[in-house]
Amino acid sequence: MIRVLIADDEPMIRAGIRAVLASDPDLAVVAEAADGHRAVDLVQRHRPEVAVLDIRMPGLGGIEAAAEIRRTAPATGVVMLTTFGEDDYILRALSGGAAGFLIKSGEPEELIAGIRAVADGAAYLSPRVAARVVAHLAAGGAGAAVGRRAAARERTDALTARERDVLALVGSGLSNGRIARRLHLAEGTVKAHVSSILARLGVDNRAAAAVVAHEAGIALPPAEAQ
Repeated sequence: MIRVLIADDEPMIRAGIRAVLASDPDLAVVAEAADGHRAVDLVQRHRPEVAVLDIRMPGLGGIEAAAEIRRTAPATGVVMLTTFGEDDYILRALSGGAAGFLIKSGEPEELIAGIRAVADGAAYLSPRVAARVVAHLAAGGAGAAVGRRAAARERTDALTARERDVLALVGSGLSNGRIARRLHLAEGTVKAHVSSILARLGVDNRAAAAVVAHEAGIALPPAEAQ
């Protein structure tokens, strides 16, 4: 059973998320909060596998709450909920340790997939979030976009062929275990590859590595990564 905390200042959003998660017998909502401070307190009390946080909440916002949760309850994975137009917040949340990013208006199946991926230790970027982040990073114009894509490809070209294979699946939201099964490797080998990838790309977490994979154009669509 994957225990989930929901934090959003809009009761109807919380109710909608709760209803979606109720459709999956492996997911259980153990607590709800309307602000970041309460979310952090409830994570300390219930220790859920995943905390789903609105990226903007009154008082302590989702980004700050995510950082506090990662500091005080590192076993709890954080999924951020965002809307279009919040690209700057997403980039800040990436550096704060959030592992999943979903659009509020996305499909219910995507919410469940994201929670499952994060609970399994993976990073999950909604395809629309990934597209928004890559577009935002390239917002300096066509030349900047080409430059960032070229830089990302240069970074990934410096990886070994196997590391690129692993990174492509990291970018698709697969956990180490699922990558190991897909590539017919030992899970410990995949873990070593991921650690090497993070170091060689100069990023701190899987979500940031996933962004590089999307920028370089090597992340597989979720349907192809299964």
